[in-house]
Amino acid sequence: MEFIIKISQFLLSLSLLIVLHELGHFIPAKLFKTKVEKFYLFFDVKFSLFKKKIGDTVYGIGWLPLGGYVKIAGMIDESMDKEQMALPPQPWEFRSKPAWQRLIIMLGGVTVNFILAYVIYVAISFTYGDTDVTTDSMKDGFWIENELLLDVGFKNGDKILAINDEKVDTYYDVKKNLVKGEKYSIVRDNQKKEIVLPKDFLGQLSSAERKNGTFKLRIPFMVGTVPDTSINKSVDIKTGDILLALNGEEIRYFDQVADKLLEYKNQSVTATFLREDEKIDRTLEVDKNGKFGVGLATHNSRFAELGYFDIIHKDYTFLESFGGGVDKFKEQVSGYFDQLGKIFTPSTGAYKGVGGFKAIFDVFPDQWIWQDFWGLTAFLSIMLAILNLLPIPALDGGHVVFLLFEIISGKKPSEKFLERAQVIGFFILIALVLFANGNDIFKALTN
Repeated sequence: MEFIIKISQFLLSLSLLIVLHELGHFIPAKLFKTKVEKFYLFFDVKFSLFKKKIGDTVYGIGWLPLGGYVKIAGMIDESMDKEQMALPPQPWEFRSKPAWQRLIIMLGGVTVNFILAYVIYVAISFTYGDTDVTTDSMKDGFWIENELLLDVGFKNGDKILAINDEKVDTYYDVKKNLVKGEKYSIVRDNQKKEIVLPKDFLGQLSSAERKNGTFKLRIPFMVGTVPDTSINKSVDIKTGDILLALNGEEIRYFDQVADKLLEYKNQSVTATFLREDEKIDRTLEVDKNGKFGVGLATHNSRFAELGYFDIIHKDYTFLESFGGGVDKFKEQVSGYFDQLGKIFTPSTGAYKGVGGFKAIFDVFPDQWIWQDFWGLTAFLSIMLAILNLLPIPALDGGHVVFLLFEIISGKKPSEKFLERAQVIGFFILIALVLFANGNDIFKALTN
């Protein structure tokens, strides 16, 4: 069921982004009376799952979910329709239109992607507002179990004061600075320290052997599900019960439980839980692996009530949500350019973290939460827009470069040059796709 939820979100988000991106090319092409021969979701290599011709355009769904396309008459694109290009230009063809019209058509896709992301962020601001956790309220610091973070000097319970000498006030401040963070100012045992990350930190973080997230909120052990296969299936423990102690020893955080249970393998322990406002004791069995055999739950608002941290929430009026959308949009665009900067700097090793379709699939949660779905879709829309603007001939950005050259110089590149550039760009694009998806495969094999 979890796989079905993830794949459904992945396909819905991808389909929405592709259709709207191609619609961004389609609409100005039609406005400028340019013939659009095909409008496809996914690629129709050899055959289509569905197609229907309406007017001059064939609308369809391909079977290969690696993107989508519009085929515009008289345009040198991935179809490489040399027969059409060998004929005299017709007034309805792309190549017959003024350069400024062709530029608008080519920029239409990324423009729609940027607009879509902004509209989503406005809607998220108005519907959900902003929720965060203040770092000052995290009395016992962050939960850190990632091997790499421990190797570079962090310890469980560290409090983060600043990143790159900029003060952090919230949990989100820490997460958003992960890519560009190089120097961390922390407090440990009431002493201030500085941790400087190695230059190739992102590359090491991308390693398949480096697991367990990064900086996480320290939360208590809250009971989720008790499966029928659990060693404690007959014990009266319920979803929402919070573990307070084992054999009379206080256990405040989940990260303290694992090591403690290893001491009680194959034994019984007295566990003290908080159920609503009442403390209860239950005798639980610990299996040979040092586990209770119960699923876990999280409920941040409940944890905040119990004093684990403070949650701050900001609501937006309808008008304020437009400003909130601007802030989120600018932050995500800036953050993605930071990522690209690291990726194209080989010494950082960030290129090791580049992923393909599996990596995108993995970012979707195994529960359908609309706020998360739309937030991820907005980010992917920005990512699609920026990647399409890269000056590679097979992408929109490559066409834009040649059109800007034509507008500035007054000279139009020859069709033979454009054909060769398209072939080169196509191979570059295939190489990038193979590299990204190859990273996914390598991680899967070494996981």
